[in-house]
Amino acid sequence: MGPCRLKLTFRDSLFSGMQVVQAVNGVFHHFDLAREFEAKGYLSRIYSTFPWKRLEREGVQRRYVRNFPWIHPAQFVASRYFNLPHSLNQQISYLNFVTFDSFIARTLPACDAYVALSGSGLKSGKKAQLLGAKYVCDRGSSHIRYQDRIVSEEYRRWSVERQVCDPRMIAREEAEYALADAITVPSEFARRSFLEMGVPAAKIKKVPYGVRLDRFQRTGEPPKDRFEVLFTGTVSFRKGVPYLIEAFRLLKHPQKRLRIVGPVLPEMQAYFNTQDLTGIEILGRQPQSELPGIMSTSHVMVLPSIEEGLALVQGQALACGCPLISSFHTGGEDLFTDGVEGFLVPIRSAEVIAERLQQLTDDSALQQRMSEAALQRVRFLGGWQQYGEAYSQMLKELCGLEHFS
Repeated sequence: MGPCRLKLTFRDSLFSGMQVVQAVNGVFHHFDLAREFEAKGYLSRIYSTFPWKRLEREGVQRRYVRNFPWIHPAQFVASRYFNLPHSLNQQISYLNFVTFDSFIARTLPACDAYVALSGSGLKSGKKAQLLGAKYVCDRGSSHIRYQDRIVSEEYRRWSVERQVCDPRMIAREEAEYALADAITVPSEFARRSFLEMGVPAAKIKKVPYGVRLDRFQRTGEPPKDRFEVLFTGTVSFRKGVPYLIEAFRLLKHPQKRLRIVGPVLPEMQAYFNTQDLTGIEILGRQPQSELPGIMSTSHVMVLPSIEEGLALVQGQALACGCPLISSFHTGGEDLFTDGVEGFLVPIRSAEVIAERLQQLTDDSALQQRMSEAALQRVRFLGGWQQYGEAYSQMLKELCGLEHFS
C-alpha cells in the first residue's frame, strides 16, 4: 500500500477532522499549541524530552503525551548546578536530538501533519512523509546558519572563544529545511533571515506566537524622582547587553538606574568584572511572580538583542504599561509600532538607544503616552488561541484539508 492510499485510509477513519503530531525538545511554545489542537480535536500525540512530572503542569492530557526523558533532564540539571564545558554540552545536546528523533521515527502514528521543533525532525520527518503526512519544521529563531554567523561575529567583537552552533546541528537543521513541506517562524525578522539564506519564500510560513498576559498587569507606577531602565532575559552577548550598558552610561540623568534581570552567562560575568557598573543592578534570575512589579515600576524596557525569534517578554512589558526600546532582531516589529508604544532600533546601536532613552527622560509626557499606548496595544495582541487558529489554518491549507472542521 503506497503512502497516498495509506493517508486516504487514515482520513476515512476519522471523525474529528485533521490529526496532528508534534515533537519538541523540552516545552517551549509547543505545549501552548498542543492545548489549542487538543481543544479542537486535532491533537493525536505530542513528543517531548521532558518527564511527565514536568509536563503535567502544561495542561495537555497524559494520553496524548509520549516521553523520551533519558538525556535532556539530566543535562538540564547538570547545566543548572554545574559549569559543564561548552563542548560537552554540545555533545550531549546533539546526542539528545538524534536519539529523540530516532525514537519518534520508530513510534510515529499516522497523521495529517507532523510539526517538529527544528533539530528534532530529520528522520521522523521522512517517516511522516512516508506515512502520507506533511512535515513542518518549526524554527523558533532565525535560520541556523544566519544565527551562527551573526552571533559568532558578536563573540569575536568581545574576544569570546566559544562556538555558537555545533556544525553537526547546522548540517542537520539545513537538511530539515530542505526536507520539510513548510517551515514555520514566529517573526518577520526570522522570515527575512531564511530568505537571505536562499530558502524559497513559499516554503516559509510566519505565525507569530501568542502572548499569555493573564499574569501580567500594571501593578504600580515608575518613580517620579529617578529614571528606571530595565532589561529582562538571559544576560548574554547574544542579547546585546553591552550596547545597553554603553547607552545607559551616555544617558544624562542625575538619578538613573538600570536593572538587569535574568540568568547571567559565564562570559558575561567576566565582562561585568571589567566594567564600571555605577547605577546598574544585576539582579539575576527572578521568580516570574516578581516581574510584573519590576516592569510596572520601570520607565522603559530595553531589549537590544543581536538575534532571537520573538521575545515574548516584550508583550509582558507592554501589559504592565512599560514602553519598549527593542532592536529589529527581537520580533518587536510584530508586536508594537515604532514611535507609538516604544522604539525600534538597529542592532549594535548604543548611541541610538541612548538618544531614545534621553527622549523618554526629557519628555515625561512622551513616556506617559507610550505607557498608555502599551496598555492599549495588549488588547490587540493575539493570545495562544489566536496562534492555534492561525497555525491550524496554515496546516489545513498545507494538507489540502480546508473543508475539514
